[in-house]
Amino acid sequence: MTKRDYYEILGVDKGASRQDIKKSYRKLALKYHPDRNKAPDAEEKFKEISEAYGVLSDDEKKQQYDTFGHAGINQQYTQEDIFRGVNFEDLFREFGFGSGTGIFSDFFRGFGGFGYDRRRSGGPQRGADLRYDLEITLEDAAFGLERDLRIPHTKTCPRCNGSGAKPGTKPKSCPVCGGTGQKKNERRTPFGQFVSITTCDRCGGEGNIIETPCPGCNGAGYIQVTSKVHLKIPEGVDTGSRLRIAGKGEAGSRGGFSGDLYVVLHVKSHPIFKRYDNNIFCEVQLSFVQAALGDQIEVPTLVGKAKLQIPAGTQTHTIFRLKGEGIKNLRGRGKGDEHVRVIIKTPEKLNEKQKELLNEFAMATGENNLLKEGDRGIIGKVVSDVKDVFS
Repeated sequence: MTKRDYYEILGVDKGASRQDIKKSYRKLALKYHPDRNKAPDAEEKFKEISEAYGVLSDDEKKQQYDTFGHAGINQQYTQEDIFRGVNFEDLFREFGFGSGTGIFSDFFRGFGGFGYDRRRSGGPQRGADLRYDLEITLEDAAFGLERDLRIPHTKTCPRCNGSGAKPGTKPKSCPVCGGTGQKKNERRTPFGQFVSITTCDRCGGEGNIIETPCPGCNGAGYIQVTSKVHLKIPEGVDTGSRLRIAGKGEAGSRGGFSGDLYVVLHVKSHPIFKRYDNNIFCEVQLSFVQAALGDQIEVPTLVGKAKLQIPAGTQTHTIFRLKGEGIKNLRGRGKGDEHVRVIIKTPEKLNEKQKELLNEFAMATGENNLLKEGDRGIIGKVVSDVKDVFS
C-alpha cells in the first residue's frame, strides 16, 4: 500500500510554517487521540499523524522528505529517529492532557513502536523488526530499481484477531496474578519486610489464560506467512544503505502493531568500475603511438560508451574526467563524475621492421644508443624493454 504524503496527512501545504504544522497536528491529534476517539481506526490515524508531525516539525527531516519523499526518510531514519527530539509529553500537556495518562511512555515504548497499553502489562506489544539483505549491481545502485521480495514473517491470526482464543470465546484473567502478569512475594525477616516481584508462572506474564485455543494458530495469536513486498530503491544508494518498509515485520502480540522490515543493500563488485563516494573510476589502455600522436577513443560508462579525446604527448597514468557520468547524490542534487586513467601499453614483441623504425626514431631524437642512460620518455622505455627482451 502506498504511503500517504505527510503534508496531506496534516492538511497543510509545503510552504506551511512550523507553527501552522503544529496547529494542524494539535487539531488532528486531539480528534484521534485514543483516550477520546474509540473508533477502530483512531489509533492507526493517531500513529500516522504523529509520524507526519515527527518529520515535518524537524528542519533536517523535513528537508530530506521534501527532496526524496518517503524513500529519503526510510533510508536515513529509523522509526525511533523520527520521534526523537519531539517531546510529545510536554506537547500534550500543552494540548490539555495531563501526564497521568502516560500515553506516550506506553504508546511509543521500545523501538519507536506503537501499542496502546494502559496498564503497562498484558497490553498490546509491537512486533519485532526484520532484516533482509539484498545484493544489487552498481547500475542498480546508480539508477535505482523496483523489485518484489518474498518475505517470510508472522501475521496476526485472522480467525482470532491475535487473541489466541477460539472465536466465540475470550481469554480469562489469570486466577493466580489477577491479570497483572506478576506475582508479589512478601517475606518478613529480622531486618524487616522484603517484597520480591516475579513473572507469574501460571500465565507466563500474559495476565490471562486461554482455556480454548484458536484452532487457526493453536493459541499463539499469529500464523506464519510469506508476503510479497514491493521495494523501490532510490538512485544513489550504496553498500550499507537501509530501506524501511513500515509494518512488514513480525506480528505484534495481543493486537499490537507489526514491526518493520529493514532491507540492507550490498552492491556487488563491478568488472570495470570502482566507486568512491559518487564518483566512478576505470582504466583503459593506450598504445604508445596513440599516446604520442593523440587520438579519439571510446571509453565505457554506466550507460554505454562515450568518446574521449586523448591529446598528443599523453603520459601513462594520466586521469581524464567525464563530468556528470558518475552516480547521483542520494541526499542532494547533482551527480558524481567518471574518472578514466590511461595506461600506456608497451608492445611485448616487435618484428625487424618495427625495431628498425624505432631505432631510426631514437637516432632522430638523439637517443641513438638505445637510451643507455636514464629515463627519456615513452619511446625510450619501449626501446629499452625491447632490448632486454631480444638481447
